[in-house]
Amino acid sequence: MTMTSEVSTRRDTVLVVDDTPETLSFLTDTLDQAGFTVLIATDGDSALELVDQITPDLVLMDAVMPGIDGFEACRRLKREKLLSHLPVIFMTGLSDTEHVVEGLAAGGVDYVAKPIVIDELLARIRVHLANARIASGTHAALDATGRFLLATDLSGRLLWSTPKARALLAELFPGQNEQAANLPAELVQQLMQLRQGAKGGGTAVMEVGARRLEISMLSRIGPDELLFRLAESGTQGDEQQLQSALSLTTREAEVLLWISRGKSNREIGEILSISPRTVNKHLEQVFVKLGVENRAAAAARAVRTLAR
Repeated sequence: MTMTSEVSTRRDTVLVVDDTPETLSFLTDTLDQAGFTVLIATDGDSALELVDQITPDLVLMDAVMPGIDGFEACRRLKREKLLSHLPVIFMTGLSDTEHVVEGLAAGGVDYVAKPIVIDELLARIRVHLANARIASGTHAALDATGRFLLATDLSGRLLWSTPKARALLAELFPGQNEQAANLPAELVQQLMQLRQGAKGGGTAVMEVGARRLEISMLSRIGPDELLFRLAESGTQGDEQQLQSALSLTTREAEVLLWISRGKSNREIGEILSISPRTVNKHLEQVFVKLGVENRAAAAARAVRTLAR
């Protein structure tokens, strides 16, 4: 087991869906600098697959794309009960009234025209994030951080968990008593170490057989309630698929996998126990091997490869 500490401030996650590499690169860099974690998808199908694994806090959706367009992708997202709170802002060069109406009818909360005015976009994002939290309630708003969430009391007794978290724990600890208040002893130990070792936040990685469970302490949300997020770290299957399909080294595949999941170089360095500079060196080699020029394009390639 290894453990690292990180700043407890939670970065809101924005999913950018656009089929133009230049737009993806521009928005990824801009939103990252503004303090957001950025996920990307290059079409509606990829966006729906990604949201099934990781729930963002907000979606910036290109209206016109090949295959499933932004309007249809938004309609499908809104059919999912757990995603009904998810704010979708449409982006398009089209300004006709009929397209504005179609975007709002599909479930969008707002509409911005290209070329995008960044200050205006950031202001709209922050307003809709705040509105979504108010509308969805405390648990639903917290659920938007990834849907693999659980809360314990100060002794490690389980208070509540999301369905995704329960399912993941059932897979990793199949022999564990399923009573609501019980968690595996080794998991409770990690949760309590996070509580004691990181003031308000931190991350631990547990080895569970051949799989790795990443545990993050998000915050204290009550006098006797601690909120944690679970995530299965880069699985060997995903890493091996990228390594084989794209002719990468093991480390390059690991770096690319985390890039595709919206992690910064600093975060990847903490997860893999290497420096951000080393992460960047591996990423440079990934760009060369994939024939791409930026991390947005590399992440898009990884998402497509894993979706096969």
